[in-house]
Amino acid sequence: MPIKRINTYGDPRFSREAQAQHGCYLVDGAPCEVRIISADAAIITGCPEAAIPVLIEAFRFNAPHITRFLGGNGELLTQLPPVIPFPVALADVQPSQFFVDAEKLAAVRSFIHGPEDVTIPVIAHPTAPGRFISLDGHTRLLLASQQGWTHVRAVMDTADDVLLAFAAEAARRGVHTPADMAVLPHAAYELRWNAFCDAFIASLPDA
Repeated sequence: MPIKRINTYGDPRFSREAQAQHGCYLVDGAPCEVRIISADAAIITGCPEAAIPVLIEAFRFNAPHITRFLGGNGELLTQLPPVIPFPVALADVQPSQFFVDAEKLAAVRSFIHGPEDVTIPVIAHPTAPGRFISLDGHTRLLLASQQGWTHVRAVMDTADDVLLAFAAEAARRGVHTPADMAVLPHAAYELRWNAFCDAFIASLPDA
């Protein structure tokens, strides 16, 4: 069943809240939303019942800490085993990217109000004991840094060698903590980051 995440803003098919959270998807061409409502729960609307498991799997790739999914009327759709977040210091997080989209940063500001609202997937740094590599949530991490928060929440996840290569490249460019990432206008971000990702992945062995 084809599923596509929509990462733009101003799409009339979706609510502003879902777009700010990047919880908008096209499932077999139909618009569906996943809106986070608490530290571990989200509401799914517009999704055919048969497609809900596929949508949840796609959504949790970016938000593995969300384990309880409700329907539009508040009914429980799925309850997965809980994932327990732990506090992580921003100074101990090695980003795996080095640019942040200014447009997305503005959107994130609309629903992130404190460090408890930031939960990111991480892996243990393979060569720096006590440090972690962030797999996603870089915009939220930068916002946390700008707000002066010293800690956010994290959950352990898994990653492949490609992600490790991105983290190593970020460190090579002097990006060692979230505060080191550069904010780019949306058009420049799309051009510089997406073009870099395509070329970088193509340059990796066995890519």
